Amino acid sequence: MGRESWLLWWLSLWSSACLWLRAAQAKTVQGGFSSAAARAGGGQVVAQFQFHGDCALLYVRINNVATAIGKEAKLHLFQAQAWLKLQESPQEYNCVQKLSKAPLTMNMNCTEQNLTVSQVPYPDTWYVFYVDKFTCEKNYENSESEDVQFEMVLLNPDTEGNPLDHFSAGESGLHEFFFLLVLAYFVAACIYAQSLWQTIKKGGPMNTVLKVLSTVLLLQAASAFANYLHFSSYSKNGVGAPFMGSLGELCDIVSQMQMLYLLLSLCMGWTIGRMKKSQSKPLQWDSTPTSTAIAIAVVVAQGCILWFLCHPSLVSISLIFRDYQREKIITIGVVLCQLFSMVLLYRLFVSHSLYWEVSSLSSVTLPLTVASGHKSRHHF
Repeated sequence: MGRESWLLWWLSLWSSACLWLRAAQAKTVQGGFSSAAARAGGGQVVAQFQFHGDCALLYVRINNVATAIGKEAKLHLFQAQAWLKLQESPQEYNCVQKLSKAPLTMNMNCTEQNLTVSQVPYPDTWYVFYVDKFTCEKNYENSESEDVQFEMVLLNPDTEGNPLDHFSAGESGLHEFFFLLVLAYFVAACIYAQSLWQTIKKGGPMNTVLKVLSTVLLLQAASAFANYLHFSSYSKNGVGAPFMGSLGELCDIVSQMQMLYLLLSLCMGWTIGRMKKSQSKPLQWDSTPTSTAIAIAVVVAQGCILWFLCHPSLVSISLIFRDYQREKIITIGVVLCQLFSMVLLYRLFVSHSLYWEVSSLSSVTLPLTVASGHKSRHHF
């Protein structure tokens, strides 16, 4: 498999995974309650949500109430840690005993029902399970039973205490963060875009690097804008715009690959002295096995580099925080580290470009030049 084919396969895999994760995390959930699925797993996992506050709400609307009543359909809510402890000791509790330990239950005997999740001491992940009279039966043969179609909305209290916020505790604040990020990109573009464009138009040995960095910056800005649009829609309907969310993830992935390409090119000997090659071509690589091995080793070993190691580092750091804080720490931290690294790289290469420009002008305008390897006879 060639390098281009491998990259396309990798991008398609990531975009599909991101699309699935966006759909799995939606806080307005639609589907069907299945007796077979509930019996196979000791309860059908319908949704998970990080409730907080005293007025969190779970709203359920079902279509066929008669079927739900005939099945004695219920919803059981478990805190994640409590459910995991029950799963770790399968011999101590049977199916009925496990389900009886649910702190919150809802009998589905109406078309529309609400369940208030109150007195949550701190934000925590809750699992919502569907259970009916067939779930714990050993001799269950009614596999053709009709599913109960439903729509479920999970809400947290907003700033005024009303249960209207679709964001879980782990996602609250991300909408505002991406708004500020897009605003910062816009202000920076208004201030620096013209001068940067003039620097790129002048050419020089840093021209290609600045083009790659600018492409990466545009991809990062597009990713931030797409995520902002996704969260804006998410705040209204609990589903968001999955396409925009996946597009933001895809732009971020492509920008990281561009940065990796730039770093590999620099490590493989692309220097100022090699810029005699055509400026229209991409960065030129040495193709010898030795240079390739050295370059890969150098890139792997570059632990000062914020762009690629910030994510695993922040994941490790986030483990000391509570579960609902980890996603925000990782997301915000990665974006800020990448943005900071972009600023540093721009400062470095723009200064080198200006140095080259001054050096080029001085070599033309100075009246006296000294050849390399010779000493001047004139003393000043």
